[in-house]
Amino acid sequence: MQTARAVQASTVLNLRDLGGIALGPDHRVRAGAVLRSGQLSGLDAAQDSRMSTLGIRTVVDLRTADERAAAPDRLPQGARLFVADVLGDNPGVAPARLRALLADPVAAERMLGGGKAAGLFADTYRQMVLSPGASAAYRAFVETVADDRARPVLFHCTAGKDRTGWAAALLLMVLGASRDVVRAEFLAVNPVVRVAFAPYVQDFLDAGGDPEIASAITEVRPRYLDTALDAMDERWGGLDGYVRDGLRIPEAVVERLRAGLVVPA
Repeated sequence: MQTARAVQASTVLNLRDLGGIALGPDHRVRAGAVLRSGQLSGLDAAQDSRMSTLGIRTVVDLRTADERAAAPDRLPQGARLFVADVLGDNPGVAPARLRALLADPVAAERMLGGGKAAGLFADTYRQMVLSPGASAAYRAFVETVADDRARPVLFHCTAGKDRTGWAAALLLMVLGASRDVVRAEFLAVNPVVRVAFAPYVQDFLDAGGDPEIASAITEVRPRYLDTALDAMDERWGGLDGYVRDGLRIPEAVVERLRAGLVVPA
């Protein structure tokens, strides 16, 4: 099943172009218009000449204030920064604290041991759908992507898998992608993320950390996406209700989004 095209960038984690993803049998996402990634704190424009060719106009940062302060984005030349903090003052167990948890097996065991890791991570996905702060952030994200003048847009969190994963899922569903296509894209980041976190995971395991905890917090799992989708369905009766009543995105914005990003296959 078609997923986002990986873009080779040596100083940006998990960079992917959503262009080409199927929106039914006859349409695709416009190429080069919307990209996703991990944080840009390590971007080296001189080393990563590929980034300059993408023409990024807007970077949407989904991270918390603490994350942004600890690892500020380095923007591609000519890009403006737009902050859409999904987790706000309630970052929970992570995804905002991935590396901190991996650096402290004792704290990780206390918070996430005994099989709690996956459940607590799934709860974060539920929060990303139901909390007013997250809804405001995702509304701002969609409105930004719908603006022709803002594209190409690059959106990201820390690893580019959880907050970014739901942002990509939401965007694809609004554009008309099936849930099977959405799920394939959601899970497609795992190989890259595993490699990126491998040194931290190995240190965590060497220090006696639980492999299940490491796996649950550094990968995305079908359960996580299903938790978000279930929350959307239960609270708002599906995507249309979520977009209209949960995110409060005007229909005109949805129409602009589709006009700008949906192209013939």
